[in-house]
Amino acid sequence: MAQYYAQRASTGLIISEATTVSEQGNGWNHSPGIYTDVMAAAWGLIPTAVHERGGHIFLQLWHCGRASHSSFHDGKPAVAPSAIKIEGEAIHTPKGKEPYETPRPLETGEISGVIEDYRRAAERAKQAGFDGVEIHAANGYLLDTFLQSKTNHRTDAYGGSLENRTRLLLEIVEALVTVWPANRVGVRFSPNGNFNDMGSPDFREQFLFAASRLDAFGLAYLHVMDGLGFGFHELGEPMRLAEFREVFHGPLIGNTGYDPAGAEARIAAGEADLIAIGRPLISNPDYVERLVNGWPLAEDAPMSAWYSDQGALGYTDFSRYPGR
Repeated sequence: MAQYYAQRASTGLIISEATTVSEQGNGWNHSPGIYTDVMAAAWGLIPTAVHERGGHIFLQLWHCGRASHSSFHDGKPAVAPSAIKIEGEAIHTPKGKEPYETPRPLETGEISGVIEDYRRAAERAKQAGFDGVEIHAANGYLLDTFLQSKTNHRTDAYGGSLENRTRLLLEIVEALVTVWPANRVGVRFSPNGNFNDMGSPDFREQFLFAASRLDAFGLAYLHVMDGLGFGFHELGEPMRLAEFREVFHGPLIGNTGYDPAGAEARIAAGEADLIAIGRPLISNPDYVERLVNGWPLAEDAPMSAWYSDQGALGYTDFSRYPGR
């Protein structure tokens, strides 16, 4: 992992792979966590390697929520805001493909423990030498399901109104800014996405409200998956960066399906300050140098090359531009 991230240090700012904040948050085979001191110590190799190459790296904090399975939790059900399961074919678990299950709603009294898990994870990220943290509130994982009316049917202080559905995210941000300066904390949204069976009729109102509340913190950035390449729920016109710019006045990152020309256009129009590049960076560890020098990009590697654990194959064996 240290070699992989160091190879891509010229990106400038790397946002790590999703990293679980607790055992309860696990839900993806072979994904890393940062909920023990041993994990934090192991992670320390990665920012060190990136810093030695002149780069910067934030750790992305994750809780899978209902997008998990009892097979990850010794037979205990996954947790979520409400007992609403994902409608889909199957989930990959330690036992292979298994049907999705109905999650257990978190009790109101348990939520403070989830917030503390995020705070401790942020502390360990700091100890490990990261430059900041990103709160993953996208793609149908725990925090996204609290935000969205499709998956949050609670009647306590964490459900019902726009404000109540945003409460957990805001309380986590408040906890993290006791560990990090606010300008070292980012948040990721996926307002247009249908991944993990997401998409709510009031998606526009919810995400603009949440963004407006986040604006008060002075965050490092708001990271919005505005592109549609990861799936679109088709419940209205897709949300664009320009809408978020009206309510969030800090740095704004666009994401999903951007090529260099599209990225430059969004930045030139003032709609974004940065654009995130994902899959092209897998097969182009020297992506930035290729753009700067006008060198052609390698084609995106097929998912079969990198999706499963094959050691260095499809991970650290992608070449820099020939002769460089």
